Amino acid sequence: MMRLASVIWQAGLKDGTGLISTESGVLKETPCSVNPSFEGQPVTNPEELIAAALASSFSMALSAELDKDGLIPENIRTAAGLMMERLESGWIITQIHLEVRVKLLKGDWDKFEAAAKAAKASCTISRLLNTKITMDVKLESWGSFGKIARKSGSIPLGGRLVTIPLREENEFSK
Repeated sequence: MMRLASVIWQAGLKDGTGLISTESGVLKETPCSVNPSFEGQPVTNPEELIAAALASSFSMALSAELDKDGLIPENIRTAAGLMMERLESGWIITQIHLEVRVKLLKGDWDKFEAAAKAAKASCTISRLLNTKITMDVKLESWGSFGKIARKSGSIPLGGRLVTIPLREENEFSK
């Protein structure tokens, strides 16, 4: 399977801009730049796209692992915070931290924890990246509280937080 994306870049790095397009058409001439805006319009950058790719890839991997145990999530919310550092040789991504919140209709902490660990091993984007990736995972289970009306912005019940290291430290994560 091959996925295609392309960029047309114009001008120098600091004052230039690019247009990103993907085969699916989801990104079609989407502006990118090292600056947060270009001509007053918001733009993306490769690092933001990497964070989005990791968040989405991990969420899909976790969903697949939960599926194997018959745990169907009502939702999986993943945020990825990407940290960069400027070295003599240039900028480097030093760490990405995932904040993962999963709401299950019925919760089984042991199965959930095993699924999260399996997802970290099978996530295609995390396997690609050569950087330190950490993760905080919180399970929100509604099943043990009987029938509860679900409202937007409701306070999660029965949550449990655990930190699972996604990748061992390497030469780039020190």
